[in-house]
Amino acid sequence: MTVTAHQSAIGIFLTAVFFLLITPGPGVLSTAGVGSAYGARAGYRYVAGLCIGTNLVALAVVSGVAALVLAQPALRSLLMYASVAYLCYLAFRIAFAGSTISFIQCARAPGIRDALILQAINPKAYVVNTALFTGFTFIGMPLWQETLWKFLLINLVWVPIHLLWLAAGIGLQKLALPLHWQRLINVLMALSLLMVVFLAVAMG
Repeated sequence: MTVTAHQSAIGIFLTAVFFLLITPGPGVLSTAGVGSAYGARAGYRYVAGLCIGTNLVALAVVSGVAALVLAQPALRSLLMYASVAYLCYLAFRIAFAGSTISFIQCARAPGIRDALILQAINPKAYVVNTALFTGFTFIGMPLWQETLWKFLLINLVWVPIHLLWLAAGIGLQKLALPLHWQRLINVLMALSLLMVVFLAVAMG
C-alpha cells in the first residue's frame, strides 16, 4: 500500500474518530459538569481517569475480552443497569455540588476512581472502540502496527475534545456567576447527563 493510500486511510479514520467522540456522551458531559461544579483541579483528575479508562476499554476490545463479556445477555444487561445507576449518581453529585445539605456538602469531587468506574461500565466506550478497531482497516499494514496507530490517533483526538469540554465547564465556573445561577448551570449539566441515561435506556 502506498504512502498516499495510508495517509488517506488514516485521514478517514481520524474523521470517524472525531465524529464518534464529539457527540455528547457520558464522558464529555460529565467532564463539563465536573469542571463547572468543582473547578480545574478536580476536572483534570477526572479527565485523566477517563483517559486511562477509555484506553483500558480499548485494550479489552482489542484483546477480545469485551466481546466475550458482551456476548452474555445477562452481563450486558448488568452493564447497562450499572451504567444507568452510576450516571444518575454522577448527575446527582454535579447537580448538588456546593449544596448546603450537609451530607452533600462534604462529598468530595469526582476523581480518577470515579472516571475509571464510569468508563468501565460506559456502553458508549465499548461501542465506539469496537467500531474504530474493527470497522476500519489500514490495508497492507501489519495488524500490530495498525493497532498501535489506532491507539495513538484515537488519543490525539480524544484528549483535546475532552479538554475542550472541561475548559467550557471551568469557564462557566470562572464567570463567578451568582450562586443561584451557578446552581442552575449545575442542574442543567446534570439534566443533560440524565438525558443520555434516558436515551441509553430507550435504545438498550
